[in-house]
Amino acid sequence: MAQSIPKTQKAAVFTKNGGPVTIETVPVVQQKDLKRGELLVKVIYSGVCHTDLHAMLGDWPLDNKLPLIGGHEGAGYVWLADSCLKCNFCIKGQESVCKSAENSGFQYASFARHVTPIPDGLPPDQAAPILCAGVTVYKALKQAALTPGDTVAIPGAGGGLGHLAVQYANAMGYKVIAIDTSDEKEQLCKSLGADSFIDFKKTKDIVKDVQALTKSLGPQAAVVAASGGAADELGLEYVRSYGALVAVGLPPNAKISADVFFTVFQNKRVVGSYVGNRTDAIEALDFAARGKVKTFYKIEPLEALPDIYRRMHAGQVTGRIVLDLGNQ
Repeated sequence: MAQSIPKTQKAAVFTKNGGPVTIETVPVVQQKDLKRGELLVKVIYSGVCHTDLHAMLGDWPLDNKLPLIGGHEGAGYVWLADSCLKCNFCIKGQESVCKSAENSGFQYASFARHVTPIPDGLPPDQAAPILCAGVTVYKALKQAALTPGDTVAIPGAGGGLGHLAVQYANAMGYKVIAIDTSDEKEQLCKSLGADSFIDFKKTKDIVKDVQALTKSLGPQAAVVAASGGAADELGLEYVRSYGALVAVGLPPNAKISADVFFTVFQNKRVVGSYVGNRTDAIEALDFAARGKVKTFYKIEPLEALPDIYRRMHAGQVTGRIVLDLGNQ
């Protein structure tokens, strides 16, 4: 017997940038109201992403829809809600920068052609963070254009994106220098396959410390998953000649200042990597389904979201927090 669609559900809502976030009863879109191509999904789990925090704070140079119900990392949802699939970007597999794109969790709900099937045997609470954090860092590592045996530094390695980046890098055959702070995050990173760990609050010279782990040459790439802008400039400084800085985290108002002479002279690359495409999502989930990547997470109720945002803003979250939405 088909399950009936409820008329209402609980949701975390904010009506102005900066909050507050309140738990309210909101209407559920009914089948008769769906637009052509739209898909109605009952989300059981949803990871809490820094994008959700930035959307709530309104500190990005983008307009968001208000009032807004955040969330884009639900089991069954991908970050991109819809794109035209016809323009030059879409044809090349670059749907995330389509000029007609509509983004779930920031403006709209999801469309059927951008939903990614979850492999059999992969629990939805494990899969949810892969659909944003996982695919984002997996794509970033591909953008780094590394070869197995190369070394990659990962600032923010103990966070939601970073701890997955450590695992993808390890599974792809790369040596990993994890950069973050706290004994808890060091233990996590090493347990997930990081070859070394640098605590950025304890080091006196992070550039020298990173380079010392690579015979003074520097890693072939830095995939910056940190939420602070300083990590990008430091990464560009310590990567070796012909190395790549891949910027992934999106701290508000951050700038990268590069010495043009040495960037050119040492043949360094600066690459921005934003989410991934539909193929990247399928591949990222496959790593998880085969047990090569596993989300380290804590399940919390929807009502805890305001405090979760507070902890995220203070850098106090290790791994990922996943919201249990099954009874909402």
